[in-house]
Amino acid sequence: MLNPFKRQRPQGRHTPNLWPVWLVAPVTMVVVAALAYGLYQGSDAFLTAENTSKKPVDVQDVIKTTITVLTLMGAVLAGLYAYRKQLLEEGASHRADETQFAERYAKAAEQLGHDQPAVRLAGVYAMARLADDWTEQRQVCVDVLCAYLRMPYQPDDTQLDFKPGEREVRARPTP
Repeated sequence: MLNPFKRQRPQGRHTPNLWPVWLVAPVTMVVVAALAYGLYQGSDAFLTAENTSKKPVDVQDVIKTTITVLTLMGAVLAGLYAYRKQLLEEGASHRADETQFAERYAKAAEQLGHDQPAVRLAGVYAMARLADDWTEQRQVCVDVLCAYLRMPYQPDDTQLDFKPGEREVRARPTP
């Protein structure tokens, strides 16, 4: 059974853990209405108590004070809404970055296994560049490059396992 008060599990590592809007909005409206009523009654009582003359308190002064406080509360709620929206946007941005890095990783790994030496060399450079850009998975990229270099190869072109250009791909590139 679905529990409406239980927070939803994040959909990704960068998804903020937020309460559902359909639950927060009505509760907020009820709280704001109760606060508005309390503010009106409190303002009326405060202004009446502060009134040293026996002249009755003007209702417009009470309403102005209540509206001013409600406006301030509205500004705070708008700020909270903007902050929540920013958190969601940052989470979406992080997920998009991670997706892009994963696609670049898959492409570079695919290039490392290609038959053409120029494509393999491009894969080495692509994996190295990805390691520079992707700090969270830098070690994985370095491990893949090291594993590629540790793979056996035949430098003799008379052997059956010989791959043309493999020696150049594995050679240390000159700056």
